[in-house]
Order: sequence, then C-alpha cells, then structure tokens
Amino acid sequence: MSTPTLREIVTPEGVPVRFVVASAGDRLGAFAIDAALIVGASLLMTVVAAPVTLAVPGLGLALWVLVLFLLRSFYFTWFECRGGTTPGKRALGLRVIDAHGGTLTPESVFARNLTREIELFMPIVVLLLPEALMPDAPRWLRLPCLLWLLIFALVPLTNRDHLRMGDLVGGTLVVHSPRPTLLRDLSAAPSSPQKEPSRVSFTADQLDVYGITQLHVLEKVLRNPGTHRDALDALAQRVQVKIAWEDPPGIRVGAEEFLQAFYTAQRARLEQRLLLGERRQDKRRGRLSRRR
Repeated sequence: MSTPTLREIVTPEGVPVRFVVASAGDRLGAFAIDAALIVGASLLMTVVAAPVTLAVPGLGLALWVLVLFLLRSFYFTWFECRGGTTPGKRALGLRVIDAHGGTLTPESVFARNLTREIELFMPIVVLLLPEALMPDAPRWLRLPCLLWLLIFALVPLTNRDHLRMGDLVGGTLVVHSPRPTLLRDLSAAPSSPQKEPSRVSFTADQLDVYGITQLHVLEKVLRNPGTHRDALDALAQRVQVKIAWEDPPGIRVGAEEFLQAFYTAQRARLEQRLLLGERRQDKRRGRLSRRR
C-alpha cells in the first residue's frame, strides 16, 4: 500500500494546513462515477432526441454533439463551482482546492474543465465518431488520437501531486476532503482548568462571517499555540479586520485570548445553525446552505 502524499498549503490567514493529495486511482474512480452519470444522461438525451435525428439526420447529429459537449463540459464546472466537488468526488471523499491556498475561483474551475475537453473528450469523439467532426475522416486519424490520450493519461503519474494538465493550467489540486463535522470543543477537555468569563463578545453578524472550514483551521492553531506562535498575531489581526471588531474600551485583548473567545463563540453559533438545519461550510462562499 502506497504512502499518502501530504501537501502543506498556507491559507490567506497565514496558517499552514496539511492535505492528503488524492491518488491517481482515487481520481480515476471518481471520474468513472461521473462519466457513468454523464453517459446515462447522454443515453436519455439520445432517446429523447431520436425523433429529430431520424427526421433530419444531419441536424439531429449536430444537435446531439452540441448538447453532449455542453453536458460533459458544464457537468464538472457546475458542481465544482458549488463546493469544489462532483458526485463522483463526493462519493470518494475528494475535493478540488486552489493549489496556492486561495479561493477556488470560477475561472480556475472553468480552465481545468475546458482543458479536459482537449485532453480526453475530443480525442474520444474522434476515435468513436470521427464523422461527427470530419465527414471524410481517414482511418489513420485514430492512431494519433490514441497516442494523444495515452500521453495525457500519463501526466498525473509524472508528478508527486498527481496533477493532470487541467490542474496545471487552472492552478488546482485534488485532495481528500475532511468530514465537515465540528471537532470536540477545546473548552470541553476534562483536564482543562476553570477559566474566567471571557472579556470578549461578538455579534451574530460577526460570527456568521466565517464557517466550519475556518473553524477547523482556527482549532488546529489553538490546539498547538506554541507550534503556530508566529501566526497567532497575524491570524488574530486578519480576523479582527474581517469581522470589523475593536477592543472593548479600556481593555487590551491579546491574540490568543481573542482567538480562543472567537473560536468558542463561533462554534456555539455554528452548532446552533446546525440544529436549525443550516450549515455554513466556508466563509468564502458568503452563503448559508440548507441541510437536507
């Protein structure tokens, strides 16, 4: 069994976070699930469009190719823009992230999926239906397409992060996604001493700025403050600016005290929303999702 590849990415808050990079096998399995869904939808579309294809063969085939292109291209783009994952990736616990620790942008998602068209789908169309692109396509055209597919299929095996060409173009990385569950509250540890009431308070609007993903990052920092000592001040300052928070009159709140208070308050806020059926996964999405 191969050793998982770990990749450390520094978030915009200056906190290093480790991810387990998805293996080539995991990515292939996720793609197989997504491809099966696309094929199923394509077959359904073929049955629905059969009357048009039979009535006007040329127009029917052209429309079929166009709709198939839109389906296979925007299937991935649609899902990945709404959380960095597709049904196939979600089934295997995978997620697309920005390789440099920033926000996964629609531009990056579009670039990585448009490249898949050149990497995979166009050569497959030429192999299976060359007349769809060229009515008089020669038989030997299938050979370079087969070599083209083989070259791009080997790209993820040539780098340690298993990046395909679309990831290199879009600046993305596919990793194993941690379960979006709140970890045990730091203050709930039996061995923790009794603490004085916090001098820091927050409004609901301030707490709603961040989500579960950022809470996990903050928890990691607070569990090992000595390891991330250099990042505490920078992280506290970024959070304060983001939520428009100021020290109470006559009180100077240190970075660790502020982050601990914010963690406790934000955790309680998120748990309250979970009880109401709402989950805020990531503050960068700027929205609440209804849990079903």
